[in-house]
Parts: sequence; C-alpha cells; structure tokens
Amino acid sequence: MQTQQARLQSAILLLLGLGLFCALPFVLSIGSVVFLPPVTAIVLTIVLAPAADRLVRLGLPNMLASFLALLLLIAVVVVALSLILQPAYDMVDQVPAMARRVTLRFAELRSNLAWMNDINRQIARMTGTATMREVVVATPSVIEQVAFATPSVLIEVLLTFLLTFFMIESRIRTKRRLLFDRHSFGASVRIARVIRAVQDRVASYILTVAQINLGVGAIVAGGAWAFGFAAPIMWGGLAFVLNFLPYVGPLAMTALLTLVGVGTASTVALGLLPALAFLGLHAVEANFVTPSILGARLTLNPVSILVSISYFSWIWGALGALLSVPILLTLTALVDHLGRPNLVGFLFGEPLFQPGLIAQDDLRDPDDPALMSDDAGLPVRPHTA
Repeated sequence: MQTQQARLQSAILLLLGLGLFCALPFVLSIGSVVFLPPVTAIVLTIVLAPAADRLVRLGLPNMLASFLALLLLIAVVVVALSLILQPAYDMVDQVPAMARRVTLRFAELRSNLAWMNDINRQIARMTGTATMREVVVATPSVIEQVAFATPSVLIEVLLTFLLTFFMIESRIRTKRRLLFDRHSFGASVRIARVIRAVQDRVASYILTVAQINLGVGAIVAGGAWAFGFAAPIMWGGLAFVLNFLPYVGPLAMTALLTLVGVGTASTVALGLLPALAFLGLHAVEANFVTPSILGARLTLNPVSILVSISYFSWIWGALGALLSVPILLTLTALVDHLGRPNLVGFLFGEPLFQPGLIAQDDLRDPDDPALMSDDAGLPVRPHTA
C-alpha cells in the first residue's frame, strides 16, 4: 500500500510538472513585463552579492556597498554598449554596399555551378512542379518597432535595476529569515547549503566565463584589426557578448564574420579567413581553456543547454537567451540538493525522485565551516538551547 501510494503521488506530481512546463511559457511570455524584471534582478543579485559582501567587509555600510556594486554593473554595461552600438550604427550605412558585393560573389559561384541549375530545371519540368507565387506581408519598419518598444524597454530596465538594488540591500535580512525561522536544524542546513550552492555556481560561472570571454574578445579585436575590419573593438565586444550563449553565440559570430568578410574581401576565399580563424579560436577555447578552468562542477549537459536557450529565448527573446544558462545553473543546484527526477526508473516501479546531495551524513557534521557563516559574515547555524 505504501508503494502504491508513493507511485500515485509521484504520478500526480509528474503530471502537474508536465502541465506547468507546458503552460509556463505562455504565462511568462504574455506577462513578460511582470516576470522578466524580477528574474533578471534575481540573477544580477546572485552575481553582485559577493562584491557587495567584500565591500561590507571593508567597512562600508550595507546600503552604500549595494549601491556601489550596482553602479559598477551599470558602468560596465554602459561602456560595453558604447563600444559596440556606436560603431555598429556607423557601419549600418555600409550594409547595402556589402550586400551588393555578397550578391556578386554568390552570383559568380552560381555561374560556376550553372550545370546544377540546368539539372534542377529539367527535374522541375519532368515532375510538373509549378512555380509558387510569393506573398509579401507588409510589416512595420525597424525604426517604427524601436520607437514603439523604447518606452516599455526603459521602464523594464529601470524596474530591473531598482529591484536588483533592493534585493542586494536586503540579502542579509532575507537570509536571516530563511535560516533562523526554521523549526529544525536539518531544514536550516538544507537551506544554507542550497543558498551557498546557487550563489557559488551562478556567480562563479558568470564571473569565470566573463574573464574567458574578455580574453576571447581581445583576441578577436586584434584579429579584426589584422584583417583590416573597421571598428575592431566592436568585433571584440560582439565576441565577448555572444560567447555567453554556448553553441548559438559562436555560430552567430561566425555568420557575421562570414557576411562582412565576403562582403569586403576581393575573393570568397579571403573573405572566409576571418570566420575560419574565429572557428579555430572557439575550438581551442571551448575544448581546452573553458573545461580546464570551470572544471566538472560547472559543466552542463549540451542538450540541456540548447533546450534551455531555445526555451527561454522563445519566451523572452535575446534577454531570455542570455538568462538561460544562469537559470539552468540555479535549477541544477536546486535539483542536486532537493532531489533529481528519476523518470526512467519511475516507469519500472522506482520512486520518481532520488535523494539529493543532502543526506543524513551531511547532517551529522554540525561543525562544518560552510554552515557557520556565509560570505557576508552572517551566522548560518541557528542557536540551539
């Protein structure tokens, strides 16, 4: 009876989880103005909390330390956007000329492969395939879309920064309520370990990957200057930002380098050299540099990364794609501590959830230094009579 009851509860929980997973994208997409700023603020708070804790240790008040940490983030974002957007805006005028040159290059390639076009036409006549009429739907211009989206974007950015500041400023009080309001020491231990695991994974991942991407951006900027590209700092900034998106970002960067290279070089072979050089750099960085620095603790399954990117980019666009990996790291840390779903074993009679990392052996060590204080010096272990 207990086994049947456990399986029934697991089945109900599994169905509820699947329903939530299917319905959540529509809710989050429709209410992006409501849900996107808090989620972004939570990720920024996890990243900026260690910096604020260090400033507190130096003797600064908590409010001033939180404000300086957020101000540092705003300064980095403003500098990055100024280095990328202004040269990109100046390069927009050159896009028509590059597009014409790319068209000429592909026209030359098509003329060299004219025999393939003849074969296609003969196959079309033999199969009786009729030509399709193309219907073009008029859409608003880019300028009109930007004009309509600017007020809401400014409101969301302002709301995100305000939420981030208040979350950072109240982090110590929030931890104290989460840890000290529990009735059992085991619950406090679990919460303490989950908070530390989430902060360590997300903050360590983002800061480490930012340092790696900074080196990649510097190399790309030097390569763009060597190949004679205009605004090499812009190319380095694009490589820095896009490399935060595993797999998808480097592919987008390769496509951009191919487009500009073919559109500006005298031959197709010379135009492909920048893209091939970047692919070689990315192969070295992705297979040797990043795994050796991050280690196995922060290594994620490539399938889960791609699913997370597609899932959150479908919901929230480009910003959702940037937030996908931090959200995936947060969920992975929670699952490791609370219990991992055992979907395959559940089909063969096993429980749906396997025990997490917090086992009884973890609870038998009350003198663990990780449980005594957090990064801000807040005692984690509750006082017991």
